[in-house]
Amino acid sequence: MLYIASDHGGFKLKEHLKAWLLVSGGRVADLGPASFLPEDDYPDYAKKVAVKVSKNPDKDFGILICRSGQGVCIVANKFKGVRAGVIWNTKEAKCSRNDDHTNVLCLPSDYINFSQARSIVKAWLDTPWSRDPRHVRRIKKISALEKK
Repeated sequence: MLYIASDHGGFKLKEHLKAWLLVSGGRVADLGPASFLPEDDYPDYAKKVAVKVSKNPDKDFGILICRSGQGVCIVANKFKGVRAGVIWNTKEAKCSRNDDHTNVLCLPSDYINFSQARSIVKAWLDTPWSRDPRHVRRIKKISALEKK
């Protein structure tokens, strides 16, 4: 499953990406907000996505959007099994999936347009984790840190 959420700063981009993903035949669950809320706080929505992804981090994915991408990324990475990254282009999207096995994509709505966002999401979703031994070793080290 692909979970998506944003704060007010990412609301328009979230709605655009959700519609595009649904037309593309993807399974998308919108975790909010349902309408534009100018006083909302990004931790509330980032938590919803991170909780879902942390329950099944090797099969479920999330997309989080705020103005910089940083706030939602910080929140998401507080949850066990979540590997979130702020991504601003397709090269980073591919690298974050291939090397770092990211399962939450954090987008900066102030710095990318709708077309760029679609390209980033497509590249991210289409790129598998390489499972190269060095990347596996590094992910195991991250998982060990989460246990402490």
